[in-house]
Amino acid sequence: MKRFNAIGWAVGLTLIGCMAGRGSLAETFPIPNGAIALDSDTGEQLLVGSQSRRDYFPLTHQFLTQDHPAYCGVASMAMVLNALEIPAPVALQGYRSYHFFTQENIFQHHRAIKILTPAMVSRQGMTLEEMAQFLQSYSLDVERHHGGDINLEQFRALAVENLQQPNNFVLVNYSRKTLHQQGGGHISPIAAYHQETDRFLILDVARYKYPPLWVKAADLWQAMATLDRASGKTRGFVLVGKKGEG
Repeated sequence: MKRFNAIGWAVGLTLIGCMAGRGSLAETFPIPNGAIALDSDTGEQLLVGSQSRRDYFPLTHQFLTQDHPAYCGVASMAMVLNALEIPAPVALQGYRSYHFFTQENIFQHHRAIKILTPAMVSRQGMTLEEMAQFLQSYSLDVERHHGGDINLEQFRALAVENLQQPNNFVLVNYSRKTLHQQGGGHISPIAAYHQETDRFLILDVARYKYPPLWVKAADLWQAMATLDRASGKTRGFVLVGKKGEG
């Protein structure tokens, strides 16, 4: 019982930091059918009961809300780079004595800027392949999977294995409409998996739209198997970590 209480206390603190309290949910869209908000009794119980949540605390400690409607991928990647403790440039906008990744200085890497610029992302967002290449420019180990090339069982196995290990993360590129959400294509990290209910926890970086949500694995896979018109390929997910680890 002591272990449960300790986890619950830590979860509560992190939820407060991640979501700024339950009152802030009044400004988001309604919770879609089939989804469970993390900031609910059931959602918290799923997290406490999860055996695959190694990414939850590293990601929530570095959680970012996207700065621009097209910056979902940028915010997600900045979270991962900070969680992996990749050497960062000096932060801008008043934090010049501190080194951490922001949605502004993430583009400063000389190889990253050749793949995507702030203007490019602001205008058209980013594809799954562009996100993978951007992360690879930071000398990370990146594995890209398109939803149309992988079945549900394969996706679940790869994602759960990642969520059970430290120092690597899963970023998903999916269609909001398929998950009965407002909007189009979107990118966010997943932070946990609950085996009994077969649900993944998405830490939505558009915090002004949706809180962290538990969604069914099958629904998420279907949302990743949709066509991204910008690339002409299906959406999908990337597994990312430091080279030589995992």
